Amino acid sequence: MTNTWLQTLSQAESMIPLLGKLGREKAIKVQLAGNTLMADSVTGLMTAFDQHPELDLVQVYQVLEQVLASNNAHTTVELESLIAEADVSSVLAAHSQNGSETPVVLYGFGRIGRLLARRMCALGHTTPGMALAAIVVRKACDNDLAKRASLLKYDSVHGIYEGLVKVDEANQSLIINGSPVKIIYASDPAEVDYQAHGIDNALLVDNTGRWRDRDGLSVHLNRPGIERVVLTAPGKEMKNIVFGVNDSDITEDDRIVSAASCTTNAITPILSVLEDKFGIVSGHVETIHAYTNDQNLIDNIHKGDRRGRAAGMNMVMTETGAAKAVSKAIPSLEGKLSGSAIRVPVINVSIAVLSLNLKSETSVEEINQLLKSASNSAELTGQIGYSEEADAVSSDFIGSQQAGILDSLATKVRGNQATLYVWYDNEYGYSCQVVRLMEKLAQVNFMSVELLEEQAA
Repeated sequence: MTNTWLQTLSQAESMIPLLGKLGREKAIKVQLAGNTLMADSVTGLMTAFDQHPELDLVQVYQVLEQVLASNNAHTTVELESLIAEADVSSVLAAHSQNGSETPVVLYGFGRIGRLLARRMCALGHTTPGMALAAIVVRKACDNDLAKRASLLKYDSVHGIYEGLVKVDEANQSLIINGSPVKIIYASDPAEVDYQAHGIDNALLVDNTGRWRDRDGLSVHLNRPGIERVVLTAPGKEMKNIVFGVNDSDITEDDRIVSAASCTTNAITPILSVLEDKFGIVSGHVETIHAYTNDQNLIDNIHKGDRRGRAAGMNMVMTETGAAKAVSKAIPSLEGKLSGSAIRVPVINVSIAVLSLNLKSETSVEEINQLLKSASNSAELTGQIGYSEEADAVSSDFIGSQQAGILDSLATKVRGNQATLYVWYDNEYGYSCQVVRLMEKLAQVNFMSVELLEEQAA
């Protein structure tokens, strides 16, 4: 090992206790170019620093110390923005935030619900301004709690959860990394009184997909203890939010919002960048999508066309509303995009093929450089990833935190016609987007965004 490597290793190791204190004692999440710095992984820190060789790690350590010494809590700080400031202490004081935690209720505990819990409660990861308080499910069996704990701990796609999960039968709770999470059994939202469980002013995340309009979701909102509702599916009669693109549209009056779909989240940030730069005349979105629980394992009756056929051995042509939903985040694309989908025998990770007619001619190099720059910007690094890996395949993107990752080597351009290939972890990448939206709704003070706005002014 070289001296440079050993020095970087030593500096990364020294930051682990600082990051741990920031998360544990102050509920502060630290980001570098939009990517969360975890307190449980030296190699993770070194990977993050390797992508930013311009950073002085001694200065990074000093900035972390200043953040810890400040009056801030329950917030997110962006290192890239803070390091650019001449007087970090003054900036921290000017943006001081010390709010309280918003309790979160997960209504449903399927694929997305469990990944949201993993993300919120991960060791070394902080969700500032939020605390998972309860999970609402229908009781499935006598040993339901143990089954729920096992499904959270062991996942065929995302592996064994590194945190600690224990069952507290006496209090009908799961203990996740030391924090009790109440399990509430109910078959109808109208049955639950959250205040009776000590929960008030909570953010409820409905990940069942059962109710998708304002009337249906209002049942949650009308229950004692619930302040706001997020739907993890496309919604009707409400704002569909793609974090990083139109989350600034959220107002205090928006008590029910949709986090749109995994595909809409994957393609919208990239389409937004292209629309701003070139303008989009028209386009078609084809998503090659992993099969989901909505399909049948073996041939059987299904209300949807083709979805009744065995998911594990067929490519299944079906519909998608993702292309149409893009215009809810980017109004200028209203009526310009069509879409279709093919479900394939892959358990996770999908790819969207964007075939676009642009208003001006461009080149592979220009588009790739544009999106590479966007992927490195603090505003969109959590939404847009960038791959230059010649041997990349779908499984390489399992666990990706970005909403969508451009496969730059597959980009095709002919005049004003461009074809882009965007990978996305339709489970975990989407869940990360939902958590970002939840943080915003929990009224977290995103210091990184405020600083970026000031620098641009």
